[in-house]
Amino acid sequence: MCDYTEESCANKEKLVLDLRKVIDDADEILRETAGVAGEKIAVLREHITEHLNDAKARLDIVEDQLVDKTKAVAQAADDFVNESPWQAVGIAAGVGVLLGILVARR
Repeated sequence: MCDYTEESCANKEKLVLDLRKVIDDADEILRETAGVAGEKIAVLREHITEHLNDAKARLDIVEDQLVDKTKAVAQAADDFVNESPWQAVGIAAGVGVLLGILVARR
């Protein structure tokens, strides 16, 4: 059950994937600079590590919420179809007719 639309859910999923990439890249930078000496760099590495760990934890929470909402939507759709199969067939037929009309116009 994403907030508004399917597009909104897709945008959230893309954001999660993009943030995962940024976190992975930052982790790699930290690994590659592990041998660099200096007090300022050590402090900076410590701050970056703290922020990355925090971002990973928050991202895991958001990702879990997104999965839970997706499962809830799927369950609600399944429940609706099981409780009102003819209504679901009618809705699907109506959507099919509308899509057919739109495709035929092009």
